[in-house]
Amino acid sequence: MPRKGTKVVLAGALTTAMLAVAAPGVTAAPPDRGKSVPVRLLALNDFHGHLEPPTGSSGRFVDENGQTVAAGGAAYVAAWMERMTDENTLKVAQGDLIGATPLISAAYHDEPSLEFLGNLGITASSVGNHEFDEGYDELKRLLKGGSHPVDGDSPAGPWKGTEFAYLGANVLLEDGKKLPDLPGNEILRQVPRKKLAALLKSHGVPAVPPIAVRRINGQRIGFIGAVTETTPTIVTASGIKGLKFESVVKSAKFGSQLLKLLGVESQVLLVHEGDNVTAGRSPDVCSTAADPDGSAGSGTEIATRVDPEIDLVLSGHSHQAYVCEVKDPSGATRLYSQGGSFGRVISQVDLRIDKSSKDVVRASVKIDNQVVTRDIKPHEKTEDFVQTWKDRVAVVANKKVGEITADLDRKATPTGETLLGDLIADAQLAATKDEGGAQIALMNPGGVRDDLLYAPDGVVTYGEAFAVQPFNNLMQVVTLTGAQLDALLEQQWTAARTAVLQPSASLSYTVTPGNAFGDRVSGIEVDGAPISETAAYRVAANNFLVGGGDGFSVFTQGTNLWSGPIDLDAFTDYLGANSPVTPPETGRIKLG
Repeated sequence: MPRKGTKVVLAGALTTAMLAVAAPGVTAAPPDRGKSVPVRLLALNDFHGHLEPPTGSSGRFVDENGQTVAAGGAAYVAAWMERMTDENTLKVAQGDLIGATPLISAAYHDEPSLEFLGNLGITASSVGNHEFDEGYDELKRLLKGGSHPVDGDSPAGPWKGTEFAYLGANVLLEDGKKLPDLPGNEILRQVPRKKLAALLKSHGVPAVPPIAVRRINGQRIGFIGAVTETTPTIVTASGIKGLKFESVVKSAKFGSQLLKLLGVESQVLLVHEGDNVTAGRSPDVCSTAADPDGSAGSGTEIATRVDPEIDLVLSGHSHQAYVCEVKDPSGATRLYSQGGSFGRVISQVDLRIDKSSKDVVRASVKIDNQVVTRDIKPHEKTEDFVQTWKDRVAVVANKKVGEITADLDRKATPTGETLLGDLIADAQLAATKDEGGAQIALMNPGGVRDDLLYAPDGVVTYGEAFAVQPFNNLMQVVTLTGAQLDALLEQQWTAARTAVLQPSASLSYTVTPGNAFGDRVSGIEVDGAPISETAAYRVAANNFLVGGGDGFSVFTQGTNLWSGPIDLDAFTDYLGANSPVTPPETGRIKLG
């Protein structure tokens, strides 16, 4: 049910002309406007709780003129949304709206971000992988309302629930018993019972609503939600306990079938999966596999293969911006887009629905990725909302936890080490050495989310430390043999990706990039002594890695599991105990 209470309504007439980029190659005659009606979709993806304007590289974006501009911030998202909204507008999203968030949101389990997005008027969003960071039970609490089981209520009072529907047709319950009692599942009661039962039996029971239907300008439009199939490898095992993740293409067909049974012909896929693009290009162009950094990867494959009934694919996950044209399985043109991340881009989709067929007129679909620049007046009520939460979290955020003598950044050496990554690994070893018996520690680079900068005085606050490690993962220690440790380190280099684990000072080895995969690591030493293949070594890492995250499956072979402190606590304790902290020496990984 929608959450009751005061709501900032962001709506209004379109006050400035917006550029609409025609789909490349679409030459069909324009629709007969007397036989169709207009619909506008405004879409966000990968907001990640950035209520305040993001800083550094996270707060910049290349606009359609190739200029890098300051972008993002809730008050500017709200202002642009208001400017872009007309009477035919629906607002949607493509996941990772929460999780891996700044302290202003994360300190209160992302309730402030969900409230803002509800105020913004988002009506439906796919789940992203980060929606599962705190587990399925916590996601259900956020959807339905209720107090956090450990931390209780935020300063705003009891949480009333999310005002928009979270969708995930490919997120299934392992037990497969019955549909959960969640807001948004009411629509499935309108599907003929026997046909719904048959679909659920063949596909599986979704853990969150698979579809949503909205009426706009006298027409119905359906939304199907899906999340990246890689979620089990990038979310902690506890976060997805009791869930399984089906093929996006198969699940999109399931969602499309449900919509067809409801008589909904206009269909949009909101999918948290996407491609990479060539850096520095306009957000309105499409990078292809021929471009130096672009790739027609998982996102394009989905956009090309999903059911022909689906008229449009809006994507996320890769934090890129693009507008692409693909062919669906029937050979018809279909547009596919993404709008960056952190509230820096709003995707404006303009289309028309035929009043007779009730379907989207494909030739009418146009997409413009509007960069959320900060050269307009911010939305005042949203500014006040953000300031309220800044004031509430200030006491926690401004607490001093230590000092540093110089910048600690994520700039990688030729072997993949970083100053900050090495420091975090050292901190994790210190936190797990005595009780857990750890001899080495390894940190996943994707878990280091921000630099730690000296300016202005070397003081490190809790808020700054949190920005570096926002996931609240648990530190764990497992026993691996020397042979398993070798195999684990080899997993850093595969044909699909390179992900160099940041090592504590107690571990050193040589990597030879020119060697074949599986034969790149040599000379492994622990505390200065060569390892033995049969000897046992205690290895510390966060529970994400220990659960096999990022493809490091060897971790799951570990034995004698020990669990310790939260990774952020290990980091802040180390900063406090060793202040002022100087940058560690790199060279733990040598180049062969």
